Amino acid sequence: MDTVRHNLNPEQPQILHIDLNSCFATVEQQARPLLRGRPLAVTNRLTVNACIVAASYEAKSQGIKVGMRLSEGKELVPDLITIETDPPKYHYVYQQLVRIMKSYSPKTTMKSIDEGIIDFTGTRSHINTRPLTAIGYEIKKRLRDDVGSWMRCNIGIAPNRFLAKTAASLHKPDGLDIITHANLRKTLASLELTDLTGIAERNEARLNACGIYTSLQFLEASPKVLKNQVFKSVIGEDWHQRLRGWEVDDVEWDTKTIGRQFVMDDYWASEEKVRSRLAHLCESTGLKMRHKGLCARGLSVYIRYKSGDYWHSRKAFKSTFFTNGEIYRRATLLFNQHPRLDYIVELGVTAYLLEASRTNQVSILEDINREVWLTEAVDEINQRFGNYTVTFASSADAKGKIKQKIPFGSTRYFELLIQES
Repeated sequence: MDTVRHNLNPEQPQILHIDLNSCFATVEQQARPLLRGRPLAVTNRLTVNACIVAASYEAKSQGIKVGMRLSEGKELVPDLITIETDPPKYHYVYQQLVRIMKSYSPKTTMKSIDEGIIDFTGTRSHINTRPLTAIGYEIKKRLRDDVGSWMRCNIGIAPNRFLAKTAASLHKPDGLDIITHANLRKTLASLELTDLTGIAERNEARLNACGIYTSLQFLEASPKVLKNQVFKSVIGEDWHQRLRGWEVDDVEWDTKTIGRQFVMDDYWASEEKVRSRLAHLCESTGLKMRHKGLCARGLSVYIRYKSGDYWHSRKAFKSTFFTNGEIYRRATLLFNQHPRLDYIVELGVTAYLLEASRTNQVSILEDINREVWLTEAVDEINQRFGNYTVTFASSADAKGKIKQKIPFGSTRYFELLIQES
């Protein structure tokens, strides 16, 4: 039976997407008025090899892009102001945004630190019966009143999450747009394929190879073509529905991997220093795993050398693990196999084959119970006094060098990040 809907979704929009404009840079400009109107870049570390994680609109207008190395940004804009991330500030704004959003509907989801969705489906008859555009403008005002006059956000309104996010990207900064079945084609006609969330160079090439060069052609393509020729999976049918305003993205994915990566603070680091950073990454990975109530059976380690070469190794173990010590022991087992090609400039640790932890169950083996209780005691101390208060002696030097990255794509570990700051 064919469940693919071929018509445009004719229902009134019920999804409101909120996107804080250049979030971290704007928050810094709000907190420090002297930064307003000036090209500003925010990075996790003030080193030439660090990447820019946020840029003010003044910096973007001069060519600064997120992901650009700080050294490149300085060459492009000599008077670029650079500052380190300050998680407590962003956490405060995040909390205020969540509070504002939840006052309109219980069906609120934060997609990332700076983006959230309010789903009004099923509540319009008895809660917030006003037009969603009126609610959108009110949210903008409340954000300025409650956080500060420099705060701006884009708001998109549409029948599904994808089109609401698309609408929120149409007129930055501080825009508010609505997409319905009535203006969908006109809106898509103004967008390139790569303007659509989820369509980057690789997917654009797939579409082009099948004769699809514009967003309107993408809309008009049959689900059979998208499934069998373009994406070669049911993802093609999802795109056919998504573009027509039908909801296919209201799903919560399981966590498949947990890990941590780090670009070395010293590009000529000794083996001892690299192992210190590795130990810290293992602690961070363990902390995230226990925060999610998970343990793992697989672990991988990867290295990037100064020459540009990469090396990685992975191994699935018979027994699960969750403690910092066990993660570090297994990571060291893999790390010891790496070839000594050149200086190491980046390394990462990733746990996989995740499953629910059973540490809340008392074991018949006393050694396992002691390991669980010791880990819980250390976690409690670190939660109270700050992460890595109790830490490996070998990673003590890394604590001040490896700063927790701001997790743009998820809010899963944001509370942990605040504990580290």
